[in-house]
Amino acid sequence: MRFTKMQGCGNDYVYVDCFEEEMPEDPAKLAITISDRHFGIGSDGLILICPSDKADAQMRMFNADGSESEMCGNGLRCVAKYVYDYGIATKKTLQLETGRGVLTVNLEIADGHAIKATIDMGEPILEAAKIPTTLSGKPPLNQKMKYSDGEISGEINLTCVSMGNPHAVAFVDEITDHLVLKVGPLIEKHEVFPRKTNVEFIKVNSRNDLTMRVWERGSGETLACGTGACGAAVAAVLAGKADRKVTIHLLGGDLEIEWRESDNHVYMTGPAVEVFSGDWPGIWVPKAPTPPPVPSADRQPQQAG
Repeated sequence: MRFTKMQGCGNDYVYVDCFEEEMPEDPAKLAITISDRHFGIGSDGLILICPSDKADAQMRMFNADGSESEMCGNGLRCVAKYVYDYGIATKKTLQLETGRGVLTVNLEIADGHAIKATIDMGEPILEAAKIPTTLSGKPPLNQKMKYSDGEISGEINLTCVSMGNPHAVAFVDEITDHLVLKVGPLIEKHEVFPRKTNVEFIKVNSRNDLTMRVWERGSGETLACGTGACGAAVAAVLAGKADRKVTIHLLGGDLEIEWRESDNHVYMTGPAVEVFSGDWPGIWVPKAPTPPPVPSADRQPQQAG
């Protein structure tokens, strides 16, 4: 099975081109195996790039624990890059199908390759039942939630938003390992989130500058989360802590987020980078091979060893 490793702000996934490869028989199991950073390829999960009857391509995304997620902003930017760079659809504006619906992606092109993308992420979902969470409010704004696992316990204020997947945002004075690595997992699996949740810890530097660390549902701490950055920006506006256009600093890089008043949509801009390609030994047999596009002289992809 041919794969391509890609990353957006360090949020890395293994991508399989299902236009050329047979659909994996068990993508959840495959995601667990290849995501292992010691015995697999190493990634935050698996993303399948599939044909679509309503868009240029479809993204299916599986977390490192095998669970399928509705949406991944960093992953979708990389899908858009792959679709353009490998000739599936050579347009600067793409329509890509996700669990959130069909989203529009605008590409920045340099030397014939996509290097950056802006995604129209649509309107944020603010109704508690649709996020989903049992915390009250529309949206659940600055809601107190108690947590405990027998070893640690406490109380935290959360603002909840969905960008097609659930996010719980906590504004803190300092982002610590204890909050992210200990409290984050307890919030992710708390009973008030029936489908679990992603957890963002945010330090407000100014009204247009935020710092964020994220505990992702099904993957643990990652270097970046695009939907999380969008959810955090919306939460910061709702809480009166930020303007509608912000830069968010993540461990893997920066994302530009804008929640526009004109259409109520959230727009995310960030990089998309190919790391390497290779062949994964497995039971899946490729379709009749199609010669891959010849990369430009200044962009020879590395081969997995």
